[in-house]
Amino acid sequence: MKAIIITGLSGAGKTQAMDCLEDMGYYCIDNMPPALIKSFIDLTASGKGIDKAAFVIDVRGGKLFEDLKDSLEELRRDGIEFKILYLEASDRTLIRRYNESRRSHPLSEGGTVSAGLKKEREMLELLRNNADYIIDTSNMKTAQLWAEIKHLVTSGENKKTFMFNVMSFGYKKGIPLAADMVFDMRFIPNPYYVKSLRPLTGNNAKVSQYVLKHEVTQDFLSRTLEMIHMLVPYYMKEGKYSLTICIGCTGGHHRSVAVANELCRRLKEDGCRTTLEHRDL
Repeated sequence: MKAIIITGLSGAGKTQAMDCLEDMGYYCIDNMPPALIKSFIDLTASGKGIDKAAFVIDVRGGKLFEDLKDSLEELRRDGIEFKILYLEASDRTLIRRYNESRRSHPLSEGGTVSAGLKKEREMLELLRNNADYIIDTSNMKTAQLWAEIKHLVTSGENKKTFMFNVMSFGYKKGIPLAADMVFDMRFIPNPYYVKSLRPLTGNNAKVSQYVLKHEVTQDFLSRTLEMIHMLVPYYMKEGKYSLTICIGCTGGHHRSVAVANELCRRLKEDGCRTTLEHRDL
């Protein structure tokens, strides 16, 4: 039996992930009580013609979700192999999706979506840390998510490739919760104080040239890339196959955007798989 546990933040795309795996021949069960996973696998082992299954498990299960840790430990003890696919997105993206769907977050309890997301991230932190695959869907369309899942699932244990999620942000609105690495760009001269550049963003060629022309910026990019590439094999050894790299400046409009763009470009140039998000634009 090949089993995949689909989990992650509400609104991050778990339903789309389930649809993808179903299309790939997986027997999929949504909102599965964790305590029943072992029983289902035992049942199919007795010749039911099911050799691939995917289970969507999340906070909708309420008290039942609390059984997940014990259920996964039971699977490991019995030698049952499974992978955890964790889906997430930025708060900004998730809030927008909830507003568009006019649905309430399962943990909001009459409060705001952001409050529900904060609670959900805390509940899922341990699960995220133990995930085999983490996909940030903030900038993904359904077709892109399907392609990413198919790549991860079919690549094989010895062919797993690393995903770099690069995000710019402004410190005024806080550090992104999904950050694995955070770099502060406030050591670079600020284009904000150049009158002609102030209304522009780091996506503009003039702002980008201004930020990247400084020797300290180039030195930072070179050293950071060297460090990142050095660390990747160690992350993979620990079962982590994605890294969210957050680049910050004061407002998240100029320096962080330009540097995030350039870092992403260089990673792609090195043959890496990347996503790019400018949180505060």
